[in-house]
Amino acid sequence: MNIVKTSEGTKLTLALEGRLDTTTAPQLEAEVRGGLSGVTHLVLDFSQLEYLSSAGLRVLLAAQKLMNKQGDMVIRRANATIVEIFEVTGFLDILTME
Repeated sequence: MNIVKTSEGTKLTLALEGRLDTTTAPQLEAEVRGGLSGVTHLVLDFSQLEYLSSAGLRVLLAAQKLMNKQGDMVIRRANATIVEIFEVTGFLDILTME
């Protein structure tokens, strides 16, 4: 997985490319844990994300909990398969999708 970071003031966009699974979830977790100081608006761009596993869902939940304390988090441009995963797992009730 590749993560492209774009920062604009207190807004951080992370564009994920590839697969967010057991192997790559620690990479996103490290970005979330170490890179959100001062961030009030986190955007996760999923336009190039092909796959999402339960390990990825865990990292997204942790990121959402953190951002609930300091701002907001939005997931943009997720493909139909990933949206279906969010629906089945109940994550659509937790996450903000655009």
